[in-house]
Amino acid sequence: QVQLVESGGGLVQPGGSLKLSCAASGIVFRVYVMGWYRQAPGKQRELVADITSGGTTNYADSVKGRFTISRDNAKNTVYLQMNSLKPEDTAVYYCNAYISGFQSSGFWGQGTQVTVSS
Repeated sequence: QVQLVESGGGLVQPGGSLKLSCAASGIVFRVYVMGWYRQAPGKQRELVADITSGGTTNYADSVKGRFTISRDNAKNTVYLQMNSLKPEDTAVYYCNAYISGFQSSGFWGQGTQVTVSS
């Protein structure tokens, strides 16, 4: 049974930082592309960042220079370090895992809420 369990969300003031974690089980983690998506109220889910099995990263323009995605294959965990947070970063953040070329067959976590507000 595949499980992706996110943690680390919460309430933070503008300019603050949070680090999200996603622990995976039931998959051969090291071969999966791992990604973070977010969905704000009334908006579509969008890609925030992803990282390939080889460590190549990709970021949405809106988070470049502020967010960093990383993975620890020994711990089956992917991270999202979020700095200089803005109110528009408020959303539910979801972890995603898929094998390259088979994105439609990927797996999702349950999501973790990030709220940026003073």
